[in-house]
Amino acid sequence: MNTNRIIIHVDMDAFYASVEMRDDKTLIGKPLIIGSMPSERGVVATCNYEARKYGIRSGMNIKEAFNRCPKGIFKHPNFDKYRAVSNSLHKILESYTDITEYIALDEGYLDLTEKVSSWEEAGKIGFEIKKRVREELSLTCSVGLAYSKTAAKTASEEKKPDGYFEIKTREDFVNLVIDRNVRALYTVGKMTAGKLHMYGVDTVRDLQEKSDFVKKFMGKQGEYLVDLAFGYDNRKVIPYKQEDAKSISKEFTFQKDVSSFKLLDDVLFILSFRVEERAKRLGLYGEGVSLKITYSNMKSITRSMLVDECSNDAYTIYESASMLLKNVKKGEIRLIGTGIYHLREEEGRQLSFNDIFSGERYIISKKVEDRWRELKNYYKIDFDEIKNSSNRLKTYEYIEKMREVMESM
Repeated sequence: MNTNRIIIHVDMDAFYASVEMRDDKTLIGKPLIIGSMPSERGVVATCNYEARKYGIRSGMNIKEAFNRCPKGIFKHPNFDKYRAVSNSLHKILESYTDITEYIALDEGYLDLTEKVSSWEEAGKIGFEIKKRVREELSLTCSVGLAYSKTAAKTASEEKKPDGYFEIKTREDFVNLVIDRNVRALYTVGKMTAGKLHMYGVDTVRDLQEKSDFVKKFMGKQGEYLVDLAFGYDNRKVIPYKQEDAKSISKEFTFQKDVSSFKLLDDVLFILSFRVEERAKRLGLYGEGVSLKITYSNMKSITRSMLVDECSNDAYTIYESASMLLKNVKKGEIRLIGTGIYHLREEEGRQLSFNDIFSGERYIISKKVEDRWRELKNYYKIDFDEIKNSSNRLKTYEYIEKMREVMESM
Protein backbone atom coordinates (compact mmCIF):
# COMPACT_ATOMS: atom_id res chain seq x y z
CA MET A 1 0.00 0.00 0.00
CA ASN A 2 1.19 3.51 -0.81
CA THR A 3 1.74 5.57 2.33
CA ASN A 4 3.88 8.25 0.75
CA ARG A 5 1.27 10.99 0.51
CA ILE A 6 1.41 14.30 2.34
CA ILE A 7 -2.08 15.16 3.58
CA ILE A 8 -3.40 17.93 5.80
CA HIS A 9 -6.67 17.68 7.71
CA VAL A 10 -8.16 20.99 8.86
CA ASP A 11 -10.86 20.90 11.54
CA MET A 12 -12.45 24.08 12.88
CA ASP A 13 -12.72 24.21 16.67
CA ALA A 14 -16.34 23.96 17.93
CA PHE A 15 -17.30 25.62 14.66
CA TYR A 16 -20.93 26.69 15.09
CA ALA A 17 -20.41 27.79 18.68
CA SER A 18 -17.17 29.61 17.82
CA VAL A 19 -18.87 31.57 15.05
CA GLU A 20 -21.61 32.61 17.48
CA MET A 21 -19.06 33.69 20.10
CA ARG A 22 -17.08 35.60 17.48
CA ASP A 23 -20.19 37.57 16.56
CA ASP A 24 -21.46 38.04 20.13
CA LYS A 25 -18.65 38.59 22.60
CA THR A 26 -21.06 38.31 25.57
CA LEU A 27 -21.16 34.54 24.92
CA ILE A 28 -17.42 34.08 25.50
CA GLY A 29 -16.63 32.09 28.64
CA LYS A 30 -20.20 30.81 29.03
CA PRO A 31 -21.46 27.30 28.20
CA LEU A 32 -23.08 27.58 24.76
CA ILE A 33 -25.18 24.80 23.23
CA ILE A 34 -26.21 24.94 19.57
CA GLY A 35 -29.24 22.87 18.56
CA SER A 36 -32.86 22.92 19.57
CA MET A 37 -34.31 24.66 22.60
CA PRO A 38 -34.75 22.72 25.88
CA SER A 39 -38.53 23.00 25.41
CA GLU A 40 -38.29 21.34 21.98
CA ARG A 41 -37.56 17.83 20.85
CA GLY A 42 -34.14 17.45 19.38
CA VAL A 43 -30.44 17.03 19.96
CA VAL A 44 -27.26 19.04 20.42
CA ALA A 45 -25.70 20.01 17.08
CA THR A 46 -22.51 21.18 18.78
CA CYS A 47 -21.35 23.09 21.86
CA ASN A 48 -18.37 25.12 22.98
CA TYR A 49 -15.61 23.86 25.24
CA GLU A 50 -17.17 25.43 28.34
CA ALA A 51 -20.29 23.32 27.77
CA ARG A 52 -18.21 20.19 27.20
CA LYS A 53 -16.94 20.49 30.77
CA TYR A 54 -20.47 19.46 31.80
CA GLY A 55 -20.28 16.30 29.69
CA ILE A 56 -22.38 17.75 26.87
CA ARG A 57 -21.56 16.45 23.38
CA SER A 58 -22.90 16.48 19.85
CA GLY A 59 -25.89 14.20 19.33
CA MET A 60 -26.94 14.30 23.00
CA ASN A 61 -30.65 14.65 23.70
CA ILE A 62 -31.30 18.34 24.27
CA LYS A 63 -33.17 17.70 27.53
CA GLU A 64 -30.23 15.76 28.93
CA ALA A 65 -27.98 18.66 27.96
CA PHE A 66 -30.30 21.04 29.81
CA ASN A 67 -30.31 18.80 32.90
CA ARG A 68 -26.51 18.78 32.89
CA CYS A 69 -26.22 22.53 32.38
CA PRO A 70 -29.50 24.38 33.10
CA LYS A 71 -27.70 27.74 33.13
CA GLY A 72 -26.20 27.17 29.71
CA ILE A 73 -27.11 29.34 26.73
CA PHE A 74 -29.11 27.48 24.10
CA LYS A 75 -29.29 28.79 20.53
CA HIS A 76 -30.79 27.58 17.28
CA PRO A 77 -28.17 27.14 14.55
CA ASN A 78 -27.83 29.77 11.84
CA PHE A 79 -26.70 27.75 8.84
CA ASP A 80 -26.74 30.61 6.38
CA LYS A 81 -24.06 32.25 8.51
CA TYR A 82 -22.07 29.02 8.95
CA ARG A 83 -22.18 28.31 5.23
CA ALA A 84 -20.80 31.77 4.45
CA VAL A 85 -17.91 31.22 6.87
CA SER A 86 -17.36 27.75 5.42
CA ASN A 87 -17.11 29.20 1.91
CA SER A 88 -14.45 31.62 3.14
CA LEU A 89 -12.56 28.72 4.71
CA HIS A 90 -12.69 26.81 1.43
CA LYS A 91 -11.16 29.77 -0.42
CA ILE A 92 -8.25 29.76 2.00
CA LEU A 93 -7.65 26.02 1.62
CA GLU A 94 -8.04 26.02 -2.15
CA SER A 95 -5.34 28.67 -2.47
CA TYR A 96 -2.81 25.92 -1.64
CA THR A 97 -4.09 23.05 -3.80
CA ASP A 98 -7.07 22.11 -5.93
CA ILE A 99 -7.04 18.60 -4.43
CA THR A 100 -9.36 19.34 -1.53
CA GLU A 101 -12.13 17.19 -0.08
CA TYR A 102 -14.69 18.59 2.35
CA ILE A 103 -16.46 16.18 4.69
CA ALA A 104 -18.47 18.81 6.55
CA LEU A 105 -18.90 22.57 6.65
CA ASP A 106 -16.06 22.82 9.13
CA GLU A 107 -13.46 20.27 8.04
CA GLY A 108 -11.62 19.02 5.01
CA TYR A 109 -8.54 17.37 3.57
CA LEU A 110 -5.79 18.80 1.36
CA ASP A 111 -3.42 16.58 -0.62
CA LEU A 112 -0.09 18.42 -0.88
CA THR A 113 1.90 15.52 -2.29
CA GLU A 114 2.52 17.18 -5.64
CA LYS A 115 2.71 20.70 -4.20
CA VAL A 116 5.57 20.39 -1.73
CA SER A 117 9.00 18.81 -1.74
CA SER A 118 9.31 18.10 1.99
CA TRP A 119 7.41 17.61 5.23
CA GLU A 120 8.93 20.85 6.46
CA GLU A 121 7.38 22.76 3.56
CA ALA A 122 4.02 21.11 4.24
CA GLY A 123 4.28 22.03 7.91
CA LYS A 124 4.79 25.67 7.00
CA ILE A 125 1.57 25.53 4.99
CA GLY A 126 -0.23 23.99 7.96
CA PHE A 127 0.82 26.83 10.24
CA GLU A 128 0.04 29.39 7.55
CA ILE A 129 -3.50 28.01 7.27
CA LYS A 130 -3.94 28.40 11.03
CA LYS A 131 -2.65 31.96 10.86
CA ARG A 132 -4.95 32.92 7.99
CA VAL A 133 -8.00 31.35 9.64
CA ARG A 134 -7.31 33.36 12.77
CA GLU A 135 -6.67 36.63 10.91
CA GLU A 136 -9.26 36.39 8.12
CA LEU A 137 -12.07 34.54 9.92
CA SER A 138 -11.31 35.43 13.56
CA LEU A 139 -11.60 31.74 14.41
CA THR A 140 -9.26 28.90 15.34
CA CYS A 141 -8.71 25.55 13.72
CA SER A 142 -6.71 22.42 14.46
CA VAL A 143 -4.42 21.04 11.76
CA GLY A 144 -3.10 17.52 11.33
CA LEU A 145 -0.31 16.71 8.88
CA ALA A 146 0.20 13.05 8.03
CA TYR A 147 0.86 10.32 5.48
CA SER A 148 -2.82 9.24 5.15
CA LYS A 149 -6.34 10.56 5.63
CA THR A 150 -6.95 8.57 8.81
CA ALA A 151 -3.63 9.64 10.31
CA ALA A 152 -4.24 13.28 9.35
CA LYS A 153 -7.65 13.29 11.03
CA THR A 154 -6.18 11.64 14.12
CA ALA A 155 -3.41 14.25 14.16
CA SER A 156 -5.84 17.17 13.97
CA GLU A 157 -7.66 15.86 17.05
CA GLU A 158 -4.48 15.27 19.06
CA LYS A 159 -3.92 18.84 20.29
CA LYS A 160 -7.39 20.41 20.08
CA PRO A 161 -8.32 23.21 20.31
CA ASP A 162 -6.10 25.42 18.14
CA GLY A 163 -3.64 22.57 17.75
CA TYR A 164 -1.07 21.28 15.30
CA PHE A 165 0.32 17.74 15.15
CA GLU A 166 2.25 15.60 12.67
CA ILE A 167 2.19 11.85 11.99
CA LYS A 168 4.71 11.21 9.24
CA THR A 169 4.84 7.41 9.13
CA ARG A 170 2.71 4.35 9.67
CA GLU A 171 4.93 3.41 12.60
CA ASP A 172 4.36 6.81 14.22
CA PHE A 173 0.60 6.34 13.91
CA VAL A 174 0.64 2.85 15.40
CA ASN A 175 2.88 3.93 18.29
CA LEU A 176 0.47 6.77 19.04
CA VAL A 177 -2.76 4.73 19.15
CA ILE A 178 -1.58 1.20 20.00
CA ASP A 179 -2.74 1.26 23.64
CA ARG A 180 -5.80 3.43 23.12
CA ASN A 181 -9.37 2.21 23.05
CA VAL A 182 -10.46 0.97 19.62
CA ARG A 183 -12.71 4.03 19.37
CA ALA A 184 -9.55 6.01 18.70
CA LEU A 185 -9.67 4.56 15.19
CA TYR A 186 -11.61 6.55 12.61
CA THR A 187 -15.12 5.11 11.90
CA VAL A 188 -15.23 3.00 15.08
CA GLY A 189 -18.40 4.14 16.82
CA LYS A 190 -20.19 2.98 19.93
CA MET A 191 -21.82 -0.06 18.33
CA THR A 192 -18.72 -1.33 16.53
CA ALA A 193 -16.70 -0.85 19.71
CA GLY A 194 -19.40 -2.78 21.59
CA LYS A 195 -19.07 -5.71 19.19
CA LEU A 196 -15.30 -5.70 19.52
CA HIS A 197 -15.45 -5.46 23.32
CA MET A 198 -17.69 -8.55 23.41
CA TYR A 199 -14.81 -10.53 21.95
CA GLY A 200 -12.15 -9.05 24.18
CA VAL A 201 -10.94 -6.48 21.68
CA ASP A 202 -10.65 -3.33 23.77
CA THR A 203 -7.53 -1.61 22.47
CA VAL A 204 -5.86 -1.15 19.11
CA ARG A 205 -3.23 -3.63 20.30
CA ASP A 206 -5.98 -6.20 20.90
CA LEU A 207 -7.26 -5.57 17.39
CA GLN A 208 -3.82 -6.28 15.97
CA GLU A 209 -3.34 -9.43 18.02
CA LYS A 210 -6.79 -10.81 17.15
CA SER A 211 -6.80 -9.59 13.56
CA ASP A 212 -7.62 -12.95 11.97
CA PHE A 213 -10.57 -13.45 14.31
CA VAL A 214 -11.89 -9.92 13.71
CA LYS A 215 -11.70 -10.38 9.93
CA LYS A 216 -13.60 -13.64 10.22
CA PHE A 217 -16.54 -12.41 12.27
CA MET A 218 -16.79 -8.87 10.85
CA GLY A 219 -16.01 -9.54 7.19
CA LYS A 220 -15.01 -6.55 5.05
CA GLN A 221 -15.56 -4.12 7.90
CA GLY A 222 -13.18 -6.20 10.00
CA GLU A 223 -10.56 -6.15 7.25
CA TYR A 224 -10.84 -2.36 7.07
CA LEU A 225 -10.49 -1.98 10.84
CA VAL A 226 -7.48 -4.28 10.97
CA ASP A 227 -5.81 -2.24 8.23
CA LEU A 228 -6.39 0.90 10.31
CA ALA A 229 -4.97 -0.79 13.40
CA PHE A 230 -1.74 -1.40 11.50
CA GLY A 231 -1.71 2.13 10.10
CA TYR A 232 -2.78 1.31 6.55
CA ASP A 233 -5.17 3.67 4.77
CA ASN A 234 -4.83 4.08 1.02
CA ARG A 235 -7.87 6.31 0.48
CA LYS A 236 -7.27 9.30 -1.76
CA VAL A 237 -8.34 12.89 -1.25
CA ILE A 238 -11.10 13.19 -3.84
CA PRO A 239 -11.98 16.72 -4.99
CA TYR A 240 -15.64 17.35 -5.76
CA LYS A 241 -16.67 19.17 -8.89
CA GLN A 242 -20.24 20.40 -8.66
CA GLU A 243 -20.70 20.43 -12.44
CA ASP A 244 -20.06 16.67 -12.51
CA ALA A 245 -22.94 15.85 -10.18
CA LYS A 246 -26.12 14.47 -11.72
CA SER A 247 -27.55 12.87 -8.61
CA ILE A 248 -26.83 12.26 -4.95
CA SER A 249 -27.75 8.89 -3.52
CA LYS A 250 -27.02 6.52 -0.67
CA GLU A 251 -27.59 2.78 -0.66
CA PHE A 252 -27.05 -0.19 1.62
CA THR A 253 -26.35 -3.87 0.94
CA PHE A 254 -27.65 -6.23 3.63
CA GLN A 255 -25.48 -9.08 4.90
CA LYS A 256 -28.54 -11.30 4.44
CA ASP A 257 -31.49 -10.74 2.10
CA VAL A 258 -34.57 -9.16 3.68
CA SER A 259 -38.24 -9.06 2.75
CA SER A 260 -39.75 -7.04 5.61
CA PHE A 261 -41.40 -3.90 4.28
CA LYS A 262 -41.06 -2.25 7.69
CA LEU A 263 -37.31 -2.80 7.82
CA LEU A 264 -36.86 -1.56 4.24
CA ASP A 265 -38.97 1.51 4.97
CA ASP A 266 -37.03 2.22 8.17
CA VAL A 267 -33.74 1.95 6.29
CA LEU A 268 -34.99 4.46 3.71
CA PHE A 269 -35.73 6.87 6.56
CA ILE A 270 -32.13 6.64 7.79
CA LEU A 271 -30.55 6.78 4.33
CA SER A 272 -32.55 9.91 3.55
CA PHE A 273 -30.60 11.78 6.22
CA ARG A 274 -27.33 10.73 4.62
CA VAL A 275 -28.58 12.05 1.27
CA GLU A 276 -29.66 15.29 2.96
CA GLU A 277 -26.30 15.71 4.69
CA ARG A 278 -24.33 15.38 1.47
CA ALA A 279 -26.71 17.54 -0.59
CA LYS A 280 -26.67 20.38 1.92
CA ARG A 281 -22.92 20.14 2.37
CA LEU A 282 -22.56 20.59 -1.39
CA GLY A 283 -25.23 23.29 -1.60
CA LEU A 284 -27.51 21.28 -3.91
CA TYR A 285 -31.15 20.26 -3.99
CA GLY A 286 -33.12 17.97 -6.29
CA GLU A 287 -36.28 18.16 -8.34
CA GLY A 288 -36.89 14.43 -8.02
CA VAL A 289 -36.46 11.48 -5.65
CA SER A 290 -35.31 8.01 -6.70
CA LEU A 291 -35.51 4.51 -5.24
CA LYS A 292 -33.19 1.62 -6.10
CA ILE A 293 -33.86 -2.03 -5.27
CA THR A 294 -31.67 -5.06 -5.98
CA TYR A 295 -33.28 -8.46 -5.44
CA SER A 296 -31.57 -11.67 -4.33
CA ASN A 297 -31.31 -12.78 -7.98
CA MET A 298 -29.23 -9.61 -8.64
CA LYS A 299 -31.99 -8.00 -10.72
CA SER A 300 -32.08 -4.26 -10.02
CA ILE A 301 -34.92 -1.81 -10.54
CA THR A 302 -35.13 1.95 -10.11
CA ARG A 303 -38.20 4.07 -9.58
CA SER A 304 -38.41 7.85 -9.46
CA MET A 305 -40.81 10.72 -9.05
CA LEU A 306 -40.72 14.50 -9.23
CA VAL A 307 -41.50 16.40 -6.03
CA ASP A 308 -43.73 19.45 -5.73
CA GLU A 309 -40.91 21.64 -4.42
CA CYS A 310 -37.20 21.26 -5.07
CA SER A 311 -35.80 19.65 -1.96
CA ASN A 312 -32.80 18.36 -0.10
CA ASP A 313 -34.82 17.80 3.07
CA ALA A 314 -34.53 14.31 4.58
CA TYR A 315 -38.20 13.88 5.45
CA THR A 316 -39.35 14.92 1.97
CA ILE A 317 -36.87 12.48 0.46
CA TYR A 318 -38.04 9.72 2.80
CA GLU A 319 -41.76 10.26 2.19
CA SER A 320 -41.27 10.13 -1.58
CA ALA A 321 -39.01 7.07 -1.43
CA SER A 322 -41.45 5.33 0.90
CA MET A 323 -44.27 5.96 -1.56
CA LEU A 324 -42.18 4.46 -4.35
CA LEU A 325 -41.34 1.43 -2.19
CA LYS A 326 -45.03 0.61 -1.69
CA ASN A 327 -45.40 0.08 -5.42
CA VAL A 328 -42.46 -2.23 -6.13
CA LYS A 329 -42.60 -5.99 -6.39
CA LYS A 330 -42.17 -7.73 -3.06
CA GLY A 331 -39.43 -10.32 -2.64
CA GLU A 332 -36.06 -11.05 -1.09
CA ILE A 333 -34.02 -7.85 -1.31
CA ARG A 334 -30.26 -7.52 -0.91
CA LEU A 335 -29.82 -3.77 -1.58
CA ILE A 336 -31.91 -0.65 -1.12
CA GLY A 337 -31.07 2.97 -1.84
CA THR A 338 -32.56 6.40 -2.33
CA GLY A 339 -31.40 9.72 -3.69
CA ILE A 340 -32.24 12.99 -5.41
CA TYR A 341 -31.70 13.94 -9.06
CA HIS A 342 -32.12 16.90 -11.45
CA LEU A 343 -29.78 18.78 -9.15
CA ARG A 344 -29.79 22.54 -8.79
CA GLU A 345 -27.70 24.91 -6.76
CA GLU A 346 -29.19 25.58 -3.36
CA GLU A 347 -30.95 28.91 -3.12
CA GLY A 348 -30.39 30.12 0.42
CA ARG A 349 -32.23 27.24 2.04
CA GLN A 350 -31.42 25.95 5.52
CA LEU A 351 -28.36 23.78 5.56
CA SER A 352 -28.92 21.07 8.14
CA PHE A 353 -31.54 18.84 9.64
CA ASN A 354 -30.97 20.44 13.03
CA ASP A 355 -32.47 23.69 11.77
CA ILE A 356 -35.90 22.15 11.30
CA PHE A 357 -36.69 23.13 14.87
CA SER A 358 -37.67 26.61 13.71
CA GLY A 359 -41.34 27.52 14.12
CA GLU A 360 -42.58 27.06 10.56
CA ARG A 361 -41.24 23.51 10.48
CA TYR A 362 -42.55 22.32 13.81
CA ILE A 363 -44.93 19.79 12.27
CA ILE A 364 -42.18 18.14 10.24
CA SER A 365 -39.77 18.19 13.16
CA LYS A 366 -42.37 16.44 15.31
CA LYS A 367 -42.87 13.75 12.66
CA VAL A 368 -39.13 13.23 12.45
CA GLU A 369 -38.62 12.95 16.20
CA ASP A 370 -41.67 10.68 16.55
CA ARG A 371 -40.18 8.46 13.86
CA TRP A 372 -36.80 8.28 15.58
CA ARG A 373 -38.55 7.44 18.85
CA GLU A 374 -40.61 4.72 17.15
CA LEU A 375 -37.43 3.18 15.74
CA LYS A 376 -35.76 3.30 19.15
CA ASN A 377 -38.72 1.60 20.84
CA TYR A 378 -39.07 -1.05 18.14
CA TYR A 379 -35.42 -2.03 17.69
CA LYS A 380 -34.30 -1.22 21.25
CA ILE A 381 -31.43 0.82 19.79
CA ASP A 382 -30.43 4.38 20.68
CA PHE A 383 -29.97 6.19 17.35
CA ASP A 384 -28.61 9.47 18.78
CA GLU A 385 -25.10 8.66 17.55
CA ILE A 386 -26.10 8.72 13.88
CA LYS A 387 -28.77 11.42 13.80
CA ASN A 388 -26.19 14.08 13.00
CA SER A 389 -23.36 11.94 11.71
CA SER A 390 -22.06 11.79 8.18
CA ASN A 391 -20.03 8.69 9.03
CA ARG A 392 -21.02 6.12 6.42
CA LEU A 393 -19.69 3.04 8.20
CA LYS A 394 -21.27 4.03 11.50
CA THR A 395 -24.67 4.47 9.84
CA TYR A 396 -24.37 1.14 8.04
CA GLU A 397 -23.47 -0.63 11.25
CA TYR A 398 -26.72 0.58 12.83
CA ILE A 399 -28.75 -0.59 9.83
CA GLU A 400 -27.20 -4.05 10.00
CA LYS A 401 -28.01 -4.19 13.72
CA MET A 402 -31.63 -3.36 12.85
CA ARG A 403 -31.68 -6.31 10.45
CA GLU A 404 -30.30 -8.60 13.14
CA VAL A 405 -32.97 -7.44 15.60
CA MET A 406 -35.72 -7.96 13.02
CA GLU A 407 -34.37 -11.43 12.19
CA SER A 408 -34.44 -12.44 15.86
CA MET A 409 -38.13 -11.57 16.27
